[in-house]
Amino acid sequence: MNRTKGDEEEYWNSSKFKAFTFDDEDDELSQLKESKRAVNSLRDFVDDDDDDDLERVSWSGEPVGRRTRLGSFQSLSDALSDTPAKSYAPELGRPRGEYRDYSSDWSPSDTVRRLRKGKVCSLERFRSLQDKLQLLEEAVSMHDGNVITAVLIFLKRTLSKEILFRELEVRQVALRHLIHFLKEIGDQKLLLDLFRFLDRTEELALSHYREHLNIQDPEKRKEFLKTCIGLPFSAEDSAHIQDHYTLLERQIIIEANDRHLELAGQTEIFRKHPRKASILNMPLVTTLFYSCFYHYSEAEGTFSSPVNLKKTFKIPDKQYVLTALAARAKLRAWHDVDALFTTKNWLGYTKKRAPIGFHRVVEILHKNNAPVQILQEYVNLVEDVDTKLNLAIKFKCHDVVIDTCRDLKDRQQLLAYRSKVDKGSAEEEKIDAALSSSQIRWKN
Repeated sequence: MNRTKGDEEEYWNSSKFKAFTFDDEDDELSQLKESKRAVNSLRDFVDDDDDDDLERVSWSGEPVGRRTRLGSFQSLSDALSDTPAKSYAPELGRPRGEYRDYSSDWSPSDTVRRLRKGKVCSLERFRSLQDKLQLLEEAVSMHDGNVITAVLIFLKRTLSKEILFRELEVRQVALRHLIHFLKEIGDQKLLLDLFRFLDRTEELALSHYREHLNIQDPEKRKEFLKTCIGLPFSAEDSAHIQDHYTLLERQIIIEANDRHLELAGQTEIFRKHPRKASILNMPLVTTLFYSCFYHYSEAEGTFSSPVNLKKTFKIPDKQYVLTALAARAKLRAWHDVDALFTTKNWLGYTKKRAPIGFHRVVEILHKNNAPVQILQEYVNLVEDVDTKLNLAIKFKCHDVVIDTCRDLKDRQQLLAYRSKVDKGSAEEEKIDAALSSSQIRWKN
């Protein structure tokens, strides 16, 4: 939407906008490429935090305003005032009507230097296109983002957009600053017009796609995303947009069905574990966790089936196992946890396999208060002996510690661990039996 002059001045009086630097690249598309989760939870590009009490610093590292000889702190928005100095005339000892505005004598170079120092000056005297462009050239040569953007605000207000776009097309530094500024103030309409003029189709598509953030109604957001599918994204980005649309479409169906089941009160999982929030607009991984929590045993043909989600969105095995484990462990569904890691070979023999590593399985199980018997089973599956022993000690898996020390023939560590088990316990008896065994050739 279009911003008023007051909105533009607020830009300088608020520190909530992030700065542009000459090292920045226009990497909106790279943000989209990071992951499917990034596409599904793409956040707004304007923070809500207000730090107006902090000293504002320019993009070049200098304070935006400085104390003038009159002792008043002037921001750049003040510096762009149409009548800069007349209000101070009484303090200077001159009648108000007799104060002379020396800004009419300043060259573009002088004006830019004053702006950089945060001093009061008017840009209104630069009326011809040649003067305005010279002013912009001087600002760019100073390499100060604040000054460049201040001049661009003036040009935006006093030039037609066709002329502004034409002149900035051959001034790439100024163009990047204008694009950054328009993104920060949310002037989406002018930004789209600029991208059309520049024939930057992918950036135009991304800016259009970002509009979905302003649509709250799920059905309307879904229909809007559908219009984004045919836009000129790269092949990879188009796949992400398609996934976003498909995910929201599926979330709408799941949400309607689960809300009905929850209100009916006849489904055990919803009675025991009422939903804390809607699934709408959640990231893909959150949707997968939700599905593993509430719909784990559903047939693959249903939209809410975890296996269906995995195949539809090509979720890697590690991510799927990690998410399913967290969901089923939270429900203390230990049988499902066991089945998650049990595989069969072609001869029918079963084997435990964990693509995320059994050490991570142990950590997640402990976090979800798994019984010690369950923990010991998975600690024993850790291949690295040192890691296994450290985990067993950490989580008090006594049998694993005793067996590992015995297998390592480490008498000293076994003796030290004896003091950590309860007196008269089965674990103490097991340690004593091992220590007194004549079958073990201890290494220490």
